Amino acid sequence: MGLAATRRFVLPAIFAASSALAMPAAAQDRDAERALLERIVEIPTVAGRGEMPRLIALLRPELTAAGFDEFHVQPHGDTETLIARRNADRPSGEGAILLMAHMDVVDADPDDWQNPPFEFREEEGYYLGRGVVDNKAGLTGLVLALQRLEASDFAADRDLIILFTGDEETLQEGARLAASEWRELIDAEIALNSDGGGGSVFRDGRVEGFFVQLAEKTYADFRFRVTNRGGHSSRPRADNAIYQLANALGAVERHRFPHQLNDATRASYEALAENDGGYYGQLVRAWLDDPDNDEKADLIEALEPGQTRTRCVATQISGGHAPNALPQSAEATVNCRIFPGTPTEDVQEILQRIAGQHVEVTMMDGSGAWSDPSPIDEELFAAYRQAVAVRFPDAPIIPFMSAGATDAIFTRGAGIPTYGIGGIWTIPGEPVGAHGLDERILADAFHGSIDIWEALLRDFAGAE
Repeated sequence: MGLAATRRFVLPAIFAASSALAMPAAAQDRDAERALLERIVEIPTVAGRGEMPRLIALLRPELTAAGFDEFHVQPHGDTETLIARRNADRPSGEGAILLMAHMDVVDADPDDWQNPPFEFREEEGYYLGRGVVDNKAGLTGLVLALQRLEASDFAADRDLIILFTGDEETLQEGARLAASEWRELIDAEIALNSDGGGGSVFRDGRVEGFFVQLAEKTYADFRFRVTNRGGHSSRPRADNAIYQLANALGAVERHRFPHQLNDATRASYEALAENDGGYYGQLVRAWLDDPDNDEKADLIEALEPGQTRTRCVATQISGGHAPNALPQSAEATVNCRIFPGTPTEDVQEILQRIAGQHVEVTMMDGSGAWSDPSPIDEELFAAYRQAVAVRFPDAPIIPFMSAGATDAIFTRGAGIPTYGIGGIWTIPGEPVGAHGLDERILADAFHGSIDIWEALLRDFAGAE
């Protein structure tokens, strides 16, 4: 998914712009941190390239330096997932904390990039390279924070478990297997996922917020397929497969799923309504005061797509076999991001109904994992608020629901409350290129995230 919330809130937490650079790491520490990130980014852990063992070989000694001494490398498909454990120094009886990241990245075409995608570089205050945002800066920052803790007087009062998956960007089998067949290796009381949270800070120092992912939508792909006997193009018929498919996709475009609220989205909207005195904040408050009002919900959805309901959209299409023949088949992929708690089968039934009797709607492989939102954990939120204050005093901490997919959907589904959380921040309006071109992360945000992770884990996992 990438590092941060998909929501943008303009909030009144304002401080001197220079505070964003407070407490800089020593130059030698910064150089070492940059060097590790560079080594990790320059390993092209793209599906099918066979590079995951090389990254795991790099990470094992780094985690050993962070106090981890139990390792499990779990092969699956053409990749691997790394699980590691650091036992508590002063056990309190509380359950383990699972720390999550993914090691794989989306592929990149070198011809499209200004520089080679797997060549790490620094430009104008940014670090660039495929995967630097999604999710290698989160992974690296977490490892470096754990090393800092190990080198200090830190004593953990509960076990810490690492889950670094190898296929989050594709099949997500690593997370699925970890939450099922390998459950005893990752069994934890709570999970913190570096791939699902982070902050948003304006250049002038205004903080939109630091966001904690409590929920995410179910990912599902559906195939729409029409077949018939075809024929010669000089004798058109009413049962043209392409027209029937086009009509079905038009019906999908026009369909509106009912609006919904859950604990995560309600808490997010409540924070927005409290802190945003502008027009959008007024719209949100009006809807929260009248949550059954379709018109008000539609206004919010138009401004913030995907947050108020299930959304389905056509993403691929193919059909026909010759320019002078009636099509014998036509098919399309419709991708749905389904509001948590809504069964995928119900969405399939709705799509079949609106597509009509001539279109066969089937759910494609790799679809359908879902989970209920994690509850707000007051102790975690308090620790995160104090940790973020290391860099950004009084920054709002805002829960949210992600429209994108992360590995957390499997750990939540297995009963482990999971929170997308992190210390990296972005600047509104400045693209980071996750899954796209010239991916980049603010250098100060990467180094600052280590401070935030260190403070969070010292508070939340440290013995008193």
